[in-house]
Amino acid sequence: MRVQKYGGKSLATIHHIKRIAERVAALHQSGESLIVVVSAMGQSTDELIRLAHQVSPRPLRREMDMLLTTGERVSMALMSIALNGFGCPAISFTGSQAGVLTSESHSNAQITDIKPLRVEQALREGKVVVLAGFQGVSPQRKEVTTLGRGGSDTTAVAMAAHFKAEICEILKDVDGICSGDPKLVENTLRYSELPTDLVANMCFWGAKVLHYRSVELAHSLKVPLFVGSAQQNQHGTLLKHEVFMYEEAKVIAVNSHAQVHHYKVESLSLAEAYQNLFSATEALEVPPPQILASVKEVDHCRLMLTGDEVTLTALDQLSQNPNQWGVTSLARPLCSVTLSGYGLTTGTLLNEALAILQKEKVSVEKFLTQNQSLSFFIPPEDRSRTISLLHRHFLGKP
Repeated sequence: MRVQKYGGKSLATIHHIKRIAERVAALHQSGESLIVVVSAMGQSTDELIRLAHQVSPRPLRREMDMLLTTGERVSMALMSIALNGFGCPAISFTGSQAGVLTSESHSNAQITDIKPLRVEQALREGKVVVLAGFQGVSPQRKEVTTLGRGGSDTTAVAMAAHFKAEICEILKDVDGICSGDPKLVENTLRYSELPTDLVANMCFWGAKVLHYRSVELAHSLKVPLFVGSAQQNQHGTLLKHEVFMYEEAKVIAVNSHAQVHHYKVESLSLAEAYQNLFSATEALEVPPPQILASVKEVDHCRLMLTGDEVTLTALDQLSQNPNQWGVTSLARPLCSVTLSGYGLTTGTLLNEALAILQKEKVSVEKFLTQNQSLSFFIPPEDRSRTISLLHRHFLGKP
């Protein structure tokens, strides 16, 4: 059993879809049992979001889920049509048809169970099963839900775990996981193997190659993951579950969040502050943000967070006026630049990094140390320069 997931850019046109269908058909012909998870074609999800916001400045999250899931339905149907055209028996299913059961949180649901009865039957019949990623259904209210941006990765991992697949392949427009974003850093290192827990850390701190929730799920369920190119098989990165140990601290990658916002939330505890923030996002009909850091003060809490553009814009607008949740903006947005690796808090890497940034006159507003990461919060105008500086110093590439 093999589970493959194809990203949106690799499905951008009918030509792309037919090329992948031909490849999948050949695998099926060789005797492989296959589940293929697909994202929406190209930039169609972004286009659907734009359309929604042309209709209303604050579209309801339920209706956004209804709208956005159509993108994956187009991809799955076209892929199944193409496979059958190549003489490969295939059938497509939505998330609900495939038995992907989720929580009730629109736009950011979590998978709670998998009951893929129709998928199992189709596989027994020798068909390739094509699934719409990113979506499921809440069993209590029978509502269509989505798993958040990048949620198709999570769909693939969940299916691979359920069927005990030999491999779950996340196939994209990249040929593996690199030491930095190739769009921001030249001559990055590409890794043939990486430990899953470290990749989860990298994705949490900004690596866009995988959705961090999908890697966390793969790590907890021991799903073997491979990240590679949708167009060829030569290169890629295998995620392994054993931890790589080093005698000395070692940096593996430099990643970044382009926007980190800093809010004051009136509250007596961090739990209350988070609940107030969550309630605010619910009322604003936007997905909840990703919390990066928090501090408890006497009568309020400070939260540093990131998220998609819709969430950050809505929270910024809310914080400019008095509101019932006590959310106010503390400072202008920053960005984060993170070193991910092993032994980072035990050696001299923090001193080295801070010295480099001080020498280059990069203002570090805050830093955060964790077992596998050192994160620096800096002005956005210094982001690209800082990524390059730290990558050059710790990974030996300009």
